Amino acid sequence: MQYNQFCPIAKAAEILGERWTMLILRELLNGGRRFNTLQRGLGDISPALLTKRLKSLEEQGLLIRRRLQGQKGFEYFPTEACEALLPVLVSVGEWSLVWARHTILDPDLNVELLMLYLERSVDPAKLKGSSTVIKFRFSDLAEQADWWLIIENGGTEVCIKDPGKDIDIFFNCSVRALSEVWMGDRTYRDAIRSGELSIQGNRALTRNVESWLRPSGFADSPRSRQSPIAVLDRHA
Repeated sequence: MQYNQFCPIAKAAEILGERWTMLILRELLNGGRRFNTLQRGLGDISPALLTKRLKSLEEQGLLIRRRLQGQKGFEYFPTEACEALLPVLVSVGEWSLVWARHTILDPDLNVELLMLYLERSVDPAKLKGSSTVIKFRFSDLAEQADWWLIIENGGTEVCIKDPGKDIDIFFNCSVRALSEVWMGDRTYRDAIRSGELSIQGNRALTRNVESWLRPSGFADSPRSRQSPIAVLDRHA
C-alpha cells in the first residue's frame, strides 16, 4: 500500500495500515513469541495471512525472527522500532475508548479472547497454595458455556474440558458483563448488584478479585469525551 506522499502520517500508514498489522504488533508487545501463540491472540486470521504479515514486518524492521533451537518453527521478537510503537498503540486504544466504544457489538464479545486476556491477567504470586482452579460459566452461551483457568507452578492455562479438580472460585456471568468489568467500564460490585455476575468460593480470594486478577491496562483510561480532535495539518 503506497500513498505517494511525504507526510509522515502517510509513511507510517504504509507500514501499519494493512489489515491485522496493528493487532499483530499488539500481540508481539504483549509477549507473543510463537506462531501459534500469536494466532491464538488474533482469532480469525488465517495461517497464510499471518505468515505474510510477519514476513512484511520483518522486512520493515519491526520484528526479528529466530529459529527455535532443535525444533521446527521460529520465535518472533519485537525490535526497538516495534517497542517504540507501544505508546502509539496505547493512544489508539484510549482514543477508541472515548470515540468508538459505541461500536462494540455482541459479535465483538469473543469468549476465547476474553479467556486469553484473563489467563494473562492472573498473578500466580497472589494465589496461595500450589494449585488454584477457577471455573467460569457464561450464561449467554448456548455452546461451550463452561471454561476453566488452572494456575499451577507459577503458570496459568485455559481449559475447555472439566479438569476433574476441586473448584476454588466459580464465576457465573455473561461474556459482556465480565468483559466490561475486566476492561474497567464497570465495577465488580456493580455487576454483582445487577445480577449479571456472581462469584463464589474461597472468601480470601473472592473478597478482592482485582488483587490476583489484574484488570485491563485500559481500566483507568478516560471514557468521557475530551476536547475535539486537533487539526493535524500543521504536523503533516
